[in-house]
Parts: sequence; C-alpha cells; structure tokens
Amino acid sequence: MQPQDVSALFPAIDKAWLEHARKRFASPFIGTKYDRISVDPMMLSHAAIVCGYTIGDFYKNPELGAACVAHASQLYDLLPVTHWYFSLPWVSELGAEIQYSDVLPPIVSNARVEEPEDVDRIEVPGAEEIQKGWTYQQMVRANDYIQKDLPDMFVPMASVSDLPGSAAQLCGVENLIMWTLSDPELAHKLIAKYTETAIEGTGAIADRYGMAMISTGSVLGNNDIFSDQAVLDFSAKYLRKLVDGGFRRGAGPQVFYHMCGNHETDYKVFKDVVMWSPFTIVQLGYKGREVFPTGEAVEEFGKLATIMGSVDTRKMIDPDPRAVYEEASRQIIGGRDSPNGFILGTACETPPYTLPGNMHALVQAAKDHGTYGKW
Repeated sequence: MQPQDVSALFPAIDKAWLEHARKRFASPFIGTKYDRISVDPMMLSHAAIVCGYTIGDFYKNPELGAACVAHASQLYDLLPVTHWYFSLPWVSELGAEIQYSDVLPPIVSNARVEEPEDVDRIEVPGAEEIQKGWTYQQMVRANDYIQKDLPDMFVPMASVSDLPGSAAQLCGVENLIMWTLSDPELAHKLIAKYTETAIEGTGAIADRYGMAMISTGSVLGNNDIFSDQAVLDFSAKYLRKLVDGGFRRGAGPQVFYHMCGNHETDYKVFKDVVMWSPFTIVQLGYKGREVFPTGEAVEEFGKLATIMGSVDTRKMIDPDPRAVYEEASRQIIGGRDSPNGFILGTACETPPYTLPGNMHALVQAAKDHGTYGKW
C-alpha cells in the first residue's frame, strides 16, 4: 500500500472531539484542570487490529499504522496525539537484520555480535548514515504522514527503546546479562555505542521536525533481571546520557520515561540521575507482580513530572471489564492529585488483541473518578 492511499481509508477526525481532547491533554503541562484526566494505553498494533488490519500491517506500513492510531484514539476517546512506535529503533544501523511477521511485532533475525571482539568492530554511524538508515526512514514516513494529513494531532517523536535492552538485541539478551556480571566493561561498551547511535537518531529527527519528543525508558533494566546498582549503572546513567545528548541536538523538551517490568526497589535510582524537564512523563509498570501503586510514584516523582499510572496489561485481554475498571479506579484515586498532573495508562503496550470492552472500562474509570471538580 502506497502512502497516498492511506488517508482515503478513514473518515476525517471529528473537529469538535479533537478540540476538546487537545485541551484535556494539555492540562497537566500548563497547570489547568480541564474535563478529566487523559487516558493513554500506549496504542500500537491494537489500533490496526480494531481497524481490520494485522500486526504486520501496522509495522510494515508506518502511514497505515499512524492512521489506525488516530482513528482508534477517537474511537476510544484517548489522547489526541498520533504516534507510531517501532519496537526496534536504531539497531539496524548497527548491523541488525529486521524480520517481519503478520502475527507478531518485528524481531532481530541475526546476532550482530557473536564474539566479544565484534563489539570493538561496531562503528557508531554519523548523521548522514543515520538519515540513510532504515529506522530514520520508517520514522520519517510516519511523521511526514501525520504532519501532512493529521497536522492537529502531530507531535514529532524520536523513539528510543530501553538502552540495555536494545544493546541486547545485537548480541542476545542472555549474553548481555552474562557480560554485566563477567565482563562489565564489554557490556558498557556495547550499551554506550547503542546510546551514541540513538542520540544521532534523535538529533536527526529533531533536525527535520524541530522539538521532537524523546520516548525512552528502562525495560530490561528492572529488578527481575538486575540489582538496583546494576539498573543504575547499565540503564539510568545511560538514560541521562541519551536525553542530555538529545537535548543538545535540539530534541525535547518533552520526555517520556517508560519503566516497564518490575521496578520494586530500583525506581529510587532514577530520581537523581536522569534528566527532567517541565514536560516529562514518567511511568512505572510493576512492583513485584502487581502494578506499581500510583501513590508511591507520586511521592517519588510527582514534583518532577506528570505521572502515568499503570493498569495491568494482562487484564486487558481477559473477559472481565469490571476488573479493569476497578484497578483503573484505584490507580486514578491514588494519583489524580499529583502536583504535575496525572495520566492513566496500561503498564506496557496495549496488547494487540485487547478487548474493546476493557478499553471502554479503562476510559469509563477516568470519567467516573478523574473528572476535575468531582473529587
């Protein structure tokens, strides 16, 4: 499907809905209290599924993926901002090969780093190489489409998956974890090279579109895998380097820190290390096996950032909308008074086959417990 075919597949976004949703979305960042808290369930390929396409369609055609996200956002009354997330940014520029599937997100099909010596052979691409690279071209396709066809829903984004997790795509997760224990210098070298590449990529997106939001986080760097000290050393410090480098290249000032997985105790290492701006959103997925309590997130980060509360993604595919509603309600009540605002989300990407009734329950909780002036 060619990019120019996509806009003809969907009706125009309702202008009245869009105006209302934009004011609602702006509330946490400008200190107003308009309508209710926003809901952002990290919409990726579920948007394609509800529009009749496949997971593969979402990733193979960024324009179609972005159009589906915009349509689904209005359908569910979510954020009025259209983003197209790709799960493996900036790894193909370091030699990874991307393999598509109709029923799964893309995967890396080769081990770029097979021996420790291969790390030394990796060269960080320069700006010109980045702009010719696969990731940049995919992000440009999505951003250009949104800018042209959905300009009122356009906030340019430079997506960077978590830094140790992305480095692990080049050598295998088990190898990177082993190196953090047996050869930490080697692990640092590989993560640093990915981070430098991602900074170049973030700068390239900012060069094209201006102040691009930096979306990143700590996923592999969590307490199920690492100690607090290891999360600090192999994730938090590199997040600081990434965002600092991106800011210096013109990206930001909006930053989204998505801390997926179990951050039971390591969440405390981020506060004094990563960079914060007045337009920062931070989300913690889980504390042990349960979703991270928003009250604790507010206590730790509420004066620094807008808090995104988490609803367990596993609940989104269970035929139990009431369970979704009740957990969402608890999280909203725990976080809605956060000093820099609150957004309701899911702990990670909305599962592709999320039940629409569960998505409705998520939004209904925001209407019932997150409407300003009614608590």
